Amino acid sequence: MGCNKWKAGFNFGHLKVQSKLSVFFAMIIIFTYLFYCFTGYCDSVPLTVYDQHTFINKILQKEGLEYSPHQLSDAHKNSSPGSFVRELPGVDSVDTLLQGNDNELRPDNNISTANNFGTKTFPQAIIIGVKKGGTRALLEFLRIHPDVRAVGAEPHFFDRFYDKGLEWYRNLMPRTLESQITMEKTPSYFVTKEAPRRLFALSRHTKLIVVVRDPVTRAVSDYTQTLSKQPGLPSFQSLTFRNSTTGLIDTSWSAVRIGIYAKHLENWLRYFPLSKFLFVSGERLVTDPAGEMGRVQDFLGLKRLVTDKHFYFNQTKGFPCLKKPEGSSRPRCLGKSKGRPHPEISPEVLLRLREFYRPFNMKFYQMTGHDFSWD
Repeated sequence: MGCNKWKAGFNFGHLKVQSKLSVFFAMIIIFTYLFYCFTGYCDSVPLTVYDQHTFINKILQKEGLEYSPHQLSDAHKNSSPGSFVRELPGVDSVDTLLQGNDNELRPDNNISTANNFGTKTFPQAIIIGVKKGGTRALLEFLRIHPDVRAVGAEPHFFDRFYDKGLEWYRNLMPRTLESQITMEKTPSYFVTKEAPRRLFALSRHTKLIVVVRDPVTRAVSDYTQTLSKQPGLPSFQSLTFRNSTTGLIDTSWSAVRIGIYAKHLENWLRYFPLSKFLFVSGERLVTDPAGEMGRVQDFLGLKRLVTDKHFYFNQTKGFPCLKKPEGSSRPRCLGKSKGRPHPEISPEVLLRLREFYRPFNMKFYQMTGHDFSWD
């Protein structure tokens, strides 16, 4: 009898312990979930990919039109829905097509959702160029502004990953509130032939920022960066000239080709008016960061909150740095890859390269209405 009572008591106690453990683990799970939601990580759960062709077809059906990828001509089979839409009568972009259609058809509502932390939107402004011009510095300076949210890494959507689709691109964006703007930077867009057409197919209202720098200095900086990764790289001189005897410049070398700004701008002006561009001086971004940031903030329609009080000049790096933010133990400077010393290059080589760029620079000054005084 006593044994049975002891067993019953033990079983009851065991059940109480199990019950408490279950409640304990349930509470851990709940608190963990709430913690991740409060820190914004709930948003990162993968969502079902939305079929762009289905999305376009739904809207076209509402307009009394038909669209089927199987009925496209060979020229359109591999194109994006955005570029196909732009060829419809009276439709110049995805933006135009979305106007007047129900909210449930918008890709915004099918990719991710708004919550207390804002909404993911396509960028209203993009830093499209140029490589080694000062784009990273500009983006870091802009991110001080409370009304700017920007992607940290370069998305490369309009040049490398366009086939991943609009949902993929939009999901890379940070969440923003109504008062904020979304930005990204990918310097290679400026020199990519297909980039302006692809961006125009998404939106013709995007503001475009181009950070430009003396093309000779830019080419040397470009070469220096590559040399740090490939120590066995041929000399700057041998890569610059097709024929060292004739002095013919090799424009197929990317370090040289990128600096022909007028040629690349011509391609962009086929789709976007000059009013959509802001050309930032890479030199002034170093010597007068606050002044150049004032122009950028005006262009983006932002209050001038990033001022000279945010900067100090780092003599060691030769670049401006951001003063120590509140709650930080040290100032913010660009990484070690920025401001690295350039290799010694023959003055004759640099002079020949400067002569090569001069007519292109003059044309660029004329096109932009701004003299950058590189010559």
